[in-house]
Amino acid sequence: MTIDLLLAALHHLLVFGLVAMLVAEATLLRGDVDAATARRLAGMDTGYGATAVLLLGVGVLRVVYGLKGWDFYLHNPWFHAKLGLYVLTGLLSALPTFNFLRWRRSLRRDPAFTPDAGSVARARTVVRVELAIVAVIFVLAAAMARYGGF
Repeated sequence: MTIDLLLAALHHLLVFGLVAMLVAEATLLRGDVDAATARRLAGMDTGYGATAVLLLGVGVLRVVYGLKGWDFYLHNPWFHAKLGLYVLTGLLSALPTFNFLRWRRSLRRDPAFTPDAGSVARARTVVRVELAIVAVIFVLAAAMARYGGF
């Protein structure tokens, strides 16, 4: 196996993991969020963040060590759009993360804590927007692979 194949496989596995965690967060945010669900969300979000960082790292390794080479990515507008949306998703993900961290602190003080409906609704909206952006990233990835740079 070549390094390119290993990096591509790891990149794809991390993408699937990231999407799975984001879908799990969206599912947990659908109904009322009790103390146990708030704990699960905080843990899931930690995994989501770690996966996002690993995914970015493996992506950088693909740019540097992959078969397509740096020039393919440097002159590829689809790649730039994809990376820009990835960064936007990362910035957006900070909003529910801050909620989940607040909920975790509140749970330490009061094990029966339940988050208010407004903060749950805001987190739910942001996670859904993140999922929509990820869908666009998939389309951009397909365009990037097929059309290359201009």
